[in-house]
Amino acid sequence: EREIQEEAHRASPGVQSLWTDLAGGRLQAATLAALDAQAAEALALLREQRVSEGVVKLGALYRIPADLSDPVLGAGPEGYPSGVVREFYAFVAASLDKIPVVLDGTRSLELLARGLSGYWQVLLDRSRLDAPVIRTELFQDGRVVDHRTLDYRSPVFGVGSLAYSRAVTAIAATWLALWREAHGDVTRMAAPRQVRPRDG
Repeated sequence: EREIQEEAHRASPGVQSLWTDLAGGRLQAATLAALDAQAAEALALLREQRVSEGVVKLGALYRIPADLSDPVLGAGPEGYPSGVVREFYAFVAASLDKIPVVLDGTRSLELLARGLSGYWQVLLDRSRLDAPVIRTELFQDGRVVDHRTLDYRSPVFGVGSLAYSRAVTAIAATWLALWREAHGDVTRMAAPRQVRPRDG
């Protein structure tokens, strides 16, 4: 895990370009090419049966879907008033034990590697739709709202919960798509359990 974290936070052309595109709301062709190159490194290692190195490279790619799923990073060039980001992250961190991780669309787990570029853009689009809620709820009357005054009934909880599940699903979808591309075994992967709402 330590090696994956270090690799994920290592400066790379793909991640640097991704951060530029986050503000603009559109993943540019050059960014996608750089991210594809990072994925290709992982795939090459796995195909060469250099499994330990390949797993580290593959694991580190979580950074791409995680960043794209974060509404704070998708806020656009205007960003947020000072203190809003701190309060949002503090609220989400304090609420993690109340956030159920749900699968954000079962079909995403069936993606092929060639479908990742479009999928990643959809993640960014959805994050940008959520971003204004954070500003509206955490900056009122010219002041930053203390996250400790909010609870699960707040729209901020909804945004944080959706973003968290979106990120977890997107990381899994990205890993699985690339694992299939490397001809990894997915036959023992359990099918997701669907939970339907019940009255009463």
